[in-house]
Amino acid sequence: MITFGYKNKFNGPLRALVALAVGVIMVVSPSEAMRTVVKVIAAFLLASGLVSLFLGLKDKQNGALPLMSFNALVDVALGLVLFMFPGFVAKFIIYLIGLVLFGFGLIQLFGLLSARKVVPMGAGAFVLPGIVTFAGAFMLFNPFAESAMSIIAGIALVIYGASELYSSWKMKKAIDEYEIRQAPAKPAETVDPLAGVKDVEYEKVDEQ
Repeated sequence: MITFGYKNKFNGPLRALVALAVGVIMVVSPSEAMRTVVKVIAAFLLASGLVSLFLGLKDKQNGALPLMSFNALVDVALGLVLFMFPGFVAKFIIYLIGLVLFGFGLIQLFGLLSARKVVPMGAGAFVLPGIVTFAGAFMLFNPFAESAMSIIAGIALVIYGASELYSSWKMKKAIDEYEIRQAPAKPAETVDPLAGVKDVEYEKVDEQ
């Protein structure tokens, strides 16, 4: 089953909360949104890096530390760059958000399609991820003025946040169900036919 992006139970909800916060900022204050969004994304990357490092140390015995440490290093480095050059990055933030939404929308779609084999879900579960994917592709063309695109991006991020919360919940159920199905069956217990037989004392009777 495809669990990319959802294996850790915190990643999905964290992405959703950040997307909702950034989306609301971009809708409420589009004129100042770009630089603010860059700083929020930077903070998210720094937090994600620290979480990755913590999880790597926690799961050190399973060999997860090298991979987690690399992810942490990349996230922290990107976060610091965004904090240092928010104005420069803000010029390209719409394209960046569009690319992120398009990628995460596809991840949601493929993840839910995979989870559908394990837990029941209707076609409605794919509506919001479909909208997010389409909005991300649309934003890559950036056809409107910056203020209009900021509002569009904010609305798309809010939709993505809601969709991510739902997808995370469904994926967690699917992963739990899948792990239960894949768990090795316990060997059948053998019943000892003499288990209820008790030893008793007896005396030998001499034959007459």
